[in-house]
Formats: sequence, structure tokens, C-alpha cells
Amino acid sequence: MAQVYVSSILSSSVEKVWAVIRDFNGLPNWTDFVAESRIEQDRPADQIGCVRAFRLKDGGFIRERLLALSDYDYSFSYSILESPMGVENYIATVKLLPITDGNRSFMEWTAEFDCAPERENELVTHIGENVFLGGINNLKDRLNT
Repeated sequence: MAQVYVSSILSSSVEKVWAVIRDFNGLPNWTDFVAESRIEQDRPADQIGCVRAFRLKDGGFIRERLLALSDYDYSFSYSILESPMGVENYIATVKLLPITDGNRSFMEWTAEFDCAPERENELVTHIGENVFLGGINNLKDRLNT
């Protein structure tokens, strides 16, 4: 099973960061690689089990299911249902922790998935650098941190 782990420090309070990323349908608001997103069946974006369907700016289409959401722990987990990446059994978690020194946030984004062995290094690098770190850096820009 492949594993991806990315973490970073954001110069905004955990509450401010959470207010942006908590919306499971909000990827277009804080990433530069998602063109549009919608929650299927008009379900609430914070309802466990809801499915977001989004189109990437490069034309790719992805569907993900919300598995867990905790306002107490500032975290959510999701699975990929459909993706052009060639991953299976994909589960990812985004978690925030408050850094009290300077009222900042620690953000970690992790994933585990199965894939063809010959693509593991490529996918781990792509997801870690382009998706997770890219998303975190876009979030920093949005929050001006």
C-alpha cells in the first residue's frame, strides 16, 4: 500500500483555516487546480457519505466520498470513488492542529492507496507535491499567510 504524507505551517489560526477547508465542496475556493465542484443529490457538504464530483482545470474528473468530519478535531477523511489517476482503496485525511505560539496552524494531509507497483513512486510524488502541497500552498495564498 502506497502512503503519502505532507505537512506545513500556516500563519493563520486553526479556526480561520478550518472555516475555509471544512466545506467539502469548496475546493475551487482554495485550490488552483479545481475548476468546478458539486455535491451529488443536493446533499449537505458536511453530511457524512456525501459525494463531491469535481472537474480539474486540465479536464480530469474525480468523485470523492466524505467518510468523516470532525469540528472538534479539525479533520476530515474522504475516499476516491472515481479518478483518472489509477488508484484504488484510496483514503485521505486532512487534519489541523493549533500552534499556540503565534496563533498559527499545523496542517497535515495523508493518503493511503493501492496502485500498480510500477506507478507507485510516480503517484506518491504527484499526489504529495502537486495535489497536497500544491493545495496547501494555494490555501496559504488565499489566507495571505
